[in-house]
Amino acid sequence: MFTTRPTLQGTFGMVSSTHWLASQSAMAVLESGGNAFDAAVAAGFVLHVVEPHLNGPAGEVPALLAPAGGPVRVLCGQGPAPAGASVAHYTSLGLDLVPATGPLAAAVPGAFDAWMLLLRDHGTKPLADVLSYAIGYAEHGHPPVEGLGLTVERARGLFTAEWPASAALYLPDGRPPAPGRLFRNPALAATWRRLLTEADAAGGSRERRIDAARRVWREGFIAEALLRTAARPTLDTSGERHTATLTGDDLARFRAGYEDPVTLDRDGWTLCKAGPWSQGPVLLQQLALLPDRDDLPAPGTPEYVHTLVEGGKLAMADREAWYGDAAEVPLTALLSPGYNAARRTLIGDTASYALRPGSPDGRTPRLPRLPDGPAAGDAAGAGEPTVALDNATRGDTCHLDIVDRWGNMISATPSGGWLQSNPVVPELGFPLGTRLQMAWLEPGLPNSLTPGRRPRTTLTPSLALRDGEPVLAFGTPGGDAQDQWQLHFFLAVALRPPVRGGLDLQGAIDAPNWHQESFPSSFHPRVTRPGAVTVESRIGERTIAELRRRGHDVTVGGAWSEGRLCAVARDPATGLLSAAANPRGRQGYAVGR
Repeated sequence: MFTTRPTLQGTFGMVSSTHWLASQSAMAVLESGGNAFDAAVAAGFVLHVVEPHLNGPAGEVPALLAPAGGPVRVLCGQGPAPAGASVAHYTSLGLDLVPATGPLAAAVPGAFDAWMLLLRDHGTKPLADVLSYAIGYAEHGHPPVEGLGLTVERARGLFTAEWPASAALYLPDGRPPAPGRLFRNPALAATWRRLLTEADAAGGSRERRIDAARRVWREGFIAEALLRTAARPTLDTSGERHTATLTGDDLARFRAGYEDPVTLDRDGWTLCKAGPWSQGPVLLQQLALLPDRDDLPAPGTPEYVHTLVEGGKLAMADREAWYGDAAEVPLTALLSPGYNAARRTLIGDTASYALRPGSPDGRTPRLPRLPDGPAAGDAAGAGEPTVALDNATRGDTCHLDIVDRWGNMISATPSGGWLQSNPVVPELGFPLGTRLQMAWLEPGLPNSLTPGRRPRTTLTPSLALRDGEPVLAFGTPGGDAQDQWQLHFFLAVALRPPVRGGLDLQGAIDAPNWHQESFPSSFHPRVTRPGAVTVESRIGERTIAELRRRGHDVTVGGAWSEGRLCAVARDPATGLLSAAANPRGRQGYAVGR
């Protein structure tokens, strides 16, 4: 079939990410003798520089890593709610939802410490080496992508009227960043240079200096600057000015950590995901809900799309009722064959408009009280974030996948800390995040706002094994749509014939894609669009007509508008490495040799 690019193949190393500069920086680390984990940290910090509207150092990053010869692990870089972030506190302020912007929506930052933990435990390079690429682009400039300038232009009124430090950085001469003009962030470069100086002063081993950098972040000049900005009353989407609940104790206590993955076996594959503090198990539930491979409708047919859409609705309904970090999650039951066989019978020939969670282990599901009001006009998760003039924002995400010649593999999805989420901390060159907007201000739910507990995130990298060997790492930005797009990609890989002896990664990425929104959005203002399905126009008139005949509320998007997938693969038998990247958005690239 036609693909926009070849699936890359080689034996040395492969990188795929949502920005070409991050991909090439990671490849430079591999070329200099670093491993996949060194390369991932370098790429992650470059993404903070070149896609600040999609992620930042004070955001979050979950990752799945497979060290050569070792078990798959989840790296959790999702910070919890601060100790003072209780439902009672927020409702006392007259709020029924956590604001989408401003310091009141800030969780404890998690990304920086997670990258440092990964580098310390699994990397080989000094911190200065992997930070050099990000420092260079921040100090000397990079060519900004169009989405960066569009985001700044949409936030112009907010920046100039309320967030002067953001205006000073992103509108220095009254103009937003634009292609053809280098954009610099000297404050960010200076932050990392000072961090390195203070970490080096600790002396000792590579690992000791990395730990010293972690202390500087949570207790030193970076923490002090974050807290100064967090304490300033800031206009947010509630229309009021609020300060953060974040304190020095919250920053000092946080440590990123490792967890076992949640897994599902299907057709000879083992899929690994982060736990239900993410939406990762949604991918596993969607797979478990599908009929046997021989009974699955042919890929690309209207019946195939309908089956995946309806199964996705059931999985997302269970996400709303059962996933979170504030209560025990009956995950074994949710992924069990019997439970999903019973749920599968709910998939009929026509579209469901109901939110139908199940009753694992006989438990009674409880859904949050959904906000009133019209549904969002834009299709959620279509790639770049949108920023409304009324001070409401939608952020998006980045992704990277890397495999090296030794067989180390990682999939990571950095996000949060968007430039449009909070004012830039002038001394640092980046803002706080707003991940608390994903928790509910209603007690007793698995995803209720709870001090010390993680808000349920949409970030959901993936890693797949065959016969116990890691063979595939993949993921995408896109909020609530991430595990929908990943399901379509994974099935295309699993069901498609090989190309040149390897997995057809590029063909699976390029295939027409879609997503549905029959569930509460994870982002403020938490709207639901029952029956809504957005498809790429390339899916074909026959499929569009048949979906509408079955009752789906179909929006036809652009030909290349759904998903920003990345993927790398390794064949353990031959050592052949592969990579592919999404052409949508015109910035994702795979590199390797």
